[in-house]
Amino acid sequence: MASSKTPRPQMNDDWRRWIAENLMLGNHPAGLAQILLKSGIADGKAEIEAALRSPYLQGARRLHNRLAKRDWVLEIPSKLSRLGDTSVQRRHRLSGEDFLQQHYRSNTPVILTGMLDDCPARTRWSLDYFKQAYGERMVEVQYGRSADPDYEKNSIAHKRDMRFGDYVDMVRDSGHTNDFYMTANNDSRNRAALHELWQDVPTLPEYLQPQPGNTGFFWFGPAGTVTPFHHDLTNNFMAQIVGRKKVRMIAPWEVANVYNQRHCFSEVDGRQIDLERFPAMAKVNVIDCVLEPGEILFLPVGWWHFVEGLDISITVSATNFRWDNDYYSNYPADHDF
Repeated sequence: MASSKTPRPQMNDDWRRWIAENLMLGNHPAGLAQILLKSGIADGKAEIEAALRSPYLQGARRLHNRLAKRDWVLEIPSKLSRLGDTSVQRRHRLSGEDFLQQHYRSNTPVILTGMLDDCPARTRWSLDYFKQAYGERMVEVQYGRSADPDYEKNSIAHKRDMRFGDYVDMVRDSGHTNDFYMTANNDSRNRAALHELWQDVPTLPEYLQPQPGNTGFFWFGPAGTVTPFHHDLTNNFMAQIVGRKKVRMIAPWEVANVYNQRHCFSEVDGRQIDLERFPAMAKVNVIDCVLEPGEILFLPVGWWHFVEGLDISITVSATNFRWDNDYYSNYPADHDF
């Protein structure tokens, strides 16, 4: 007759990784031993003592100390930034040199006004124009996002081809939704499919270097689209053509507090920050702004940002700045943090 007893849990490499991680986080060995004992692992105390003697763990602790020192250094600008006004400045027709010295070099966001006043896209682009002029073109969109909490990480799985006119009708009739969105993740297809649109967008030679072909990124969706907290690997311009967007930003020196578990993404929901689940966010300064039609937001490299469409929205983004913008060549190859 087979025994009905549940097998006794055994010490294995998963538990050993758990022990090592919690020791590195500073949790007391006695408390860890109690947890292991309650989990049915009788030799947990001996395993913890072996981990504490391990030269591997001692080497990892030295690396942990170096990271702790870096976190201390990063905490300095975090504290200093809270002493003054942290709102995003609006600068009218800022010269290229002033932009370089006051914002690009200092990694400081700014909203530029007046640079799109004569932009043909501002007066020409509309749902009716898109459907009439380009309705038969085949484009790619992000679709079925509402059913996937990790839709941004899984963007490849959400790609769908459709007629541009059909997509325009979806945007017009959908109301408030995040289920579909045409984003930069679709640009390998859409830059060619809608190439004439780039003739309506100014080249902004004060800030951007000329490049052959269409080098920007096209964002188009209904009210309610959400791009979760993440950071880019380059400096970025967001030129708002139609509608408004709410943008929430967090400085790069807050990286230790924004729960960056994978690549450039944060687990924190910018719509409603859950301080019980993410307590370190309580000390993070989140900077909010609303980007109006005709404005350009400079998003410096490394700045975390959350973007929500308040209206039907069309945005064009660019990264071809006149100055060095290569920050991805030395980005960590292993994206599991």
